[in-house]
Amino acid sequence: MTSSTTAGPAPAHPPAPPALVSLLAGWHRVECWIAVLAFTFIAAVLVIDVLGREAYGPLMTMLGVQVGATGLFGSQKLAVFALVIGSFAGIGIATATGVHLVPRIGFKWLPAAWSPQVDRLADVFTGLFLLGVTWYGVVFVLASRQSGVLASVINLSAWPIQMAIPLGFASAALRYFAFAAWPALRPVPPEFQE
Repeated sequence: MTSSTTAGPAPAHPPAPPALVSLLAGWHRVECWIAVLAFTFIAAVLVIDVLGREAYGPLMTMLGVQVGATGLFGSQKLAVFALVIGSFAGIGIATATGVHLVPRIGFKWLPAAWSPQVDRLADVFTGLFLLGVTWYGVVFVLASRQSGVLASVINLSAWPIQMAIPLGFASAALRYFAFAAWPALRPVPPEFQE
């Protein structure tokens, strides 16, 4: 008996380089923090706006003090911008954790033995599709920048916020390419996923 037969079966897929695993983990943490900060910002801005309009303003009016507009200026537009950032960070988060929606059409049409190759091919195809969407997102942002589009109400350039769109899709695309190259990186889908 040789040492290779006593060591057990070889892994189905080669492990990813440790540096890549660390990079993806750090990347995931950054995306999570971006999403948490964006949604925390939304909650804070909207709470401040509502409290200003519904509590502070009426209280000051009852006291005979005219304070004018008491809501937070541009709060709804700021919340929408934060929603764009948080949502597109969520694309990478969903891809990294395997909780994105996956249609089950066509599953089990091919023999189970082909599954590893089909999964890798699907990851490449999905990555290429997302790169195409990323390209159109970049074209959209560049057109917005060149035309000088300003966000209504707050009069700020919209393109820096819109950059979240291609970045979110690029993040997911790169992860799919990593899954195709190193299938062991692919997250296991949750049991309840339909």
